[in-house]
Amino acid sequence: TSEQARITGGFYSATEFDIASILAMPGRFMEIGRTCVHADYRNGAAITMLWKGISQFLESRRYDYLIGCASISMGDGGHYAASVYHKVHKLHGAPAEYRVFPRCPLPLDALNKNLDAPIPPLVKGYLRLGAYVCGEPAWDPDFNTADLFILLPLSRLNAKYARHFMG
Repeated sequence: TSEQARITGGFYSATEFDIASILAMPGRFMEIGRTCVHADYRNGAAITMLWKGISQFLESRRYDYLIGCASISMGDGGHYAASVYHKVHKLHGAPAEYRVFPRCPLPLDALNKNLDAPIPPLVKGYLRLGAYVCGEPAWDPDFNTADLFILLPLSRLNAKYARHFMG
């Protein structure tokens, strides 16, 4: 949360992106970090339960924005991640005032951005809720992933999808 970030030295996302423009906006922020679910429980019910808990927390504490990094596999050297970014940025790219900059950018110019790459379920879920992709992906060498900075202004929340997904 904004309050915890002040105490602990900042949001995790700020280690991967320059998010100063985001944090300068008025309002309260909550960041979602990496979530791990045992393979036996990776199904719609588990995801729905996670989102219900998150939504109840956001609503009860009156947060304005949900932020975080959505990771994309780099198993193929980054071509899949570059193609996903190319696809989602066209339709869900953030307005200029929400732009962030990766500290360790994925070298998009050296990668094939035109694969027919399916959008990962987590990213697809954020976008259906009304989230923005706020800039080019960062390369996270510790996890060998390409990370997209996601911003969901709760004022923009897609109510129909939120009812279905967040309960």
